[in-house]
Amino acid sequence: MSTDLSRYHRQTLLPGFGEEGQRRLLGSTALVLGCGALGTVVTDMLARAGVGHLIVVDRDFVETTNLQRQVLFDEQDVADALPKAEAARRKIARINSQVKLTAIVDDVNASNIERYAAGADVVVDGLDNFETRYLANDYAVRHGVPYLYGGAVGTTGAAYAILPHTERGDAPWETAAGGSRATPCLRCLFEQAPPPGTTPTCDTVGVLGSAVAIVANFEVAEALKVLTGNYDCVSPTMLNFDLWSNEIMQLKVARAYDDGDCPCCKHRRFDYLDGRLGSGTTTLCGRDAVQLTHRQRGEGLDLDEIAARLRPHGGVTANRFMVRASLTDNGKPYELTLFTDGRAIVKGTREANVARSLYAKYVGA
Repeated sequence: MSTDLSRYHRQTLLPGFGEEGQRRLLGSTALVLGCGALGTVVTDMLARAGVGHLIVVDRDFVETTNLQRQVLFDEQDVADALPKAEAARRKIARINSQVKLTAIVDDVNASNIERYAAGADVVVDGLDNFETRYLANDYAVRHGVPYLYGGAVGTTGAAYAILPHTERGDAPWETAAGGSRATPCLRCLFEQAPPPGTTPTCDTVGVLGSAVAIVANFEVAEALKVLTGNYDCVSPTMLNFDLWSNEIMQLKVARAYDDGDCPCCKHRRFDYLDGRLGSGTTTLCGRDAVQLTHRQRGEGLDLDEIAARLRPHGGVTANRFMVRASLTDNGKPYELTLFTDGRAIVKGTREANVARSLYAKYVGA
């Protein structure tokens, strides 16, 4: 059965699209990891562009504070306590009936990413933590799938398209006319994720909705280039900006692959995907608490810095061994205890997804 392409007319007029490019989009699958600030804009724009199958994975529910920047949600979604992925599915069904959206309410981790990403032509970042970004990067490099990285916090943002170097060197962007268009991976640029608590989060320093929109739309533009086969148009630089200080940069990162010794794309070691790095969760029997154990190299955490960042959000007790904070999230009380080795105990829940969400919100990577 033929598909009516008339709704995409303004898009098919663009160079690199046409009817052929549009049909490629309709036959493509994009995995969107996270359906928060970045993920809602990404999902919305990919659906309107006519990407035929969107797989959206998110562990959280819609909250009132999301509505400032998470464009697919409204107050009724909050009242109905809908999971973000399901709320997105319902909204996209009303926006473009030609697009299928598979909503997955789950926490993305090493045990499930390969299952959820199977068949995806591109992976798009809507994540809130570096650990899962490194996991997505590992998947992209191992399986030769483009990964669109993005992040926004405060008034700043960054975005970057990763066309991974593959083991056989036969990906279409590696065999393109004029030479390989492969780019350094995330671990080429930053070999290790920043230690927990050292990077700001939207819940601790805020976020400007327009910064989110810029990052997400950059990711979408790069995804559309990839899905239509326009690899020569994919940006080889990393977008970096601060809207408040009016700074916009395109960082030249191409030499990071040649000059570095990346454990991922050069040595084919997938530490996050294979579980050697990252975190694990354990429900503590009889304590209504979840322990998160981070497997990360490097020095211990700066507990004084973390305590200072947590104090505006609740009562904090700190010593040289640990930081303990009483937090209220979505109307529910929790107690977060963080130790110097990155281990944390989240009291007030037995659900690993809830514990990881709180950790990402208030501690970070």
